[in-house]
Amino acid sequence: MNARDNLTTVLDAIAKAEADAGRATNSVRLVAVSKTHDADAIRPVIEAGQRVFGENRVQEAQGKWPGLKEETAGIELHLIGPLQSNKAEDAVALFDVIETIDREKIARTIAREMEKQGRKPKLYVQVNTGGEEQKAGIAPEETVSFVGFCRDELGLAIEGLMCIPPVDENPGPHFALLAKLAGECGLEKLSMGMSGDYETAIAFGATEVRVGSAIFGARDYSV
Repeated sequence: MNARDNLTTVLDAIAKAEADAGRATNSVRLVAVSKTHDADAIRPVIEAGQRVFGENRVQEAQGKWPGLKEETAGIELHLIGPLQSNKAEDAVALFDVIETIDREKIARTIAREMEKQGRKPKLYVQVNTGGEEQKAGIAPEETVSFVGFCRDELGLAIEGLMCIPPVDENPGPHFALLAKLAGECGLEKLSMGMSGDYETAIAFGATEVRVGSAIFGARDYSV
């Protein structure tokens, strides 16, 4: 199937997962993850009606999304990959949602850039639910205090939490942990679930799922 058909399949699966979990229709938003795919591969998905997309790297997104945003109104672009301080200026300028706030330094830098640019992208805190050394994210036990720091000291309106469970573990307990932490922080938005586990994430309360390969096909990381 092509990307347009794949999009329909994923949206149908999301609707079924919502119903199976006893959740309201359209309570879960799809973030179509377009990393490594060029503008020509993305356009058919936009033409099919999808407006929310995710990218991992600021530099890659800069190469395709300004033009795509000019072509189509209403695009919402999410940064879902780790953010370095030296890319914060560009990230605030381009992205509508930054999901990977995970340490004091980047939070301070983002706050400064938002004030300087007069832009207010929505912000999520990434939680390293599996405690993986190689993975970005704040430690679960530090999440509540970190969200408080972002709100109270920096004036950042944190909207939700995001996680990427370890690939070799059952994702359910990680999704449950993120939902628990969100409740403790008074947050309603939960970005969790990818191509292989988004239906499980919906059962645990995801409000947005990040699906790439199930829509666009396998990624070519050599480009």
